[in-house]
Amino acid sequence: MRPLSNRRASVVSVLDVGSTKVTCIIAKLTPRGHDKVLPGRTHDLTVLGYGMQRSRGMKSGMVVNLDEAEQSIRLAVDAAERMAGLTIESLILNITAGRLHSEVYRAHVDVGGEVVDEADIQRVLAAGASHSLTEDRTLIHSLPIGYALDGTRGIKDPVGMLGEKLAVDMHVVGADCAPVRNLELAVNRCHLEVETIVATPYASGLATLVDDEADLGVACVDMGGGTTSMSVFADGAFCHVDAIAIGGHHVTMDIAQGLSTRVADAERIKTLHGSALATSSDDHEVIGVSSVGAERHDIVNVPRGALTRIIRPRVEEILELTRDRLAKSGFAGRVGKRVVLTGGASQLTGVVEVARRILGRNVRLGRPLGIAGLPQAAKGAAFAAAVGLLIYPQVAQIEQFDLRNQRRPSAASGGHYLSRVGQWLKESW
Repeated sequence: MRPLSNRRASVVSVLDVGSTKVTCIIAKLTPRGHDKVLPGRTHDLTVLGYGMQRSRGMKSGMVVNLDEAEQSIRLAVDAAERMAGLTIESLILNITAGRLHSEVYRAHVDVGGEVVDEADIQRVLAAGASHSLTEDRTLIHSLPIGYALDGTRGIKDPVGMLGEKLAVDMHVVGADCAPVRNLELAVNRCHLEVETIVATPYASGLATLVDDEADLGVACVDMGGGTTSMSVFADGAFCHVDAIAIGGHHVTMDIAQGLSTRVADAERIKTLHGSALATSSDDHEVIGVSSVGAERHDIVNVPRGALTRIIRPRVEEILELTRDRLAKSGFAGRVGKRVVLTGGASQLTGVVEVARRILGRNVRLGRPLGIAGLPQAAKGAAFAAAVGLLIYPQVAQIEQFDLRNQRRPSAASGGHYLSRVGQWLKESW
């Protein structure tokens, strides 16, 4: 993707395609003054346009119905364009499906005892970027997470230092090709180009982490509708990612089955009355539930405790799987005692308290920070990934773009503007 200008404002468009909602945001990124630059934030964000639609044709982050997914994307983008008063041609997209997987490896070059300069940095990064994935996997991120000089690790910037051998630790994030290409195809069918694709947990971490969390070590757990994904940050770098195909929608389906009610009613009951924590008053409070196939006025009263007993096992399962994945990753020690929960499912009452018990760590709810112009309804944890996509261009310069541009062929027949106009005319006739 094109680098941001440090002198003039830029307009960035992002698309968060989730299992429960599709969000499009158009924002203006204005360069900050040199004395106001924060880590990872070189620009101020102001929302120009915002559109959200219920997600259709998606399941666990994957496209299962191309036509329905395309329609949801069209409606969300159209609403954002109307609000912003402009038309977009390309956008930044996120991905959660495709079995996201991390790999960390080391590349090195000889510098012959001379002073390390920018050319040496580029050589070692190019050596790291030459790492190849299998044919059925596509590259999502290729990031340097630390340098070493003659075996001395933990060097942030080796330029100007003397040494014989310069090494870099690279973090590569890969995903299955098919889910990535199908999602890109759904966007291309809306006559839009995908500038770049960002892993959802990475974007969520960019939007919600504060102060020194990324330096001290933290895990950001994004509890979405169809998936729960996790990113680990340590020493200020994104160093691990993982995802499981269980999320808040599974809680909704458990409620619909357990109380024999419609899915839409189950979602409403979960939002208004749901909790992952039992209280002493649960069995004394009742909730009105309409059964599947019954008339709207046929309401059955159910104790609130019955609802909690349905929700709690699924929430505990999600958090236990997250805990096990974190332990298996080898980064549990780097995370320490800090975990940030975000995503729509994390807003369920009692989830933070249950997470503290199961994960055995300090847990807080992460909301998107440092953005102006978002409507009140979009300031919660459910929109962390979308806001993180707006922050990503400010840190994208560390990516190895040469390899990223070769990671997959275009899903559309042509990416040029005139080609897309010709395609649109052909479809219209």
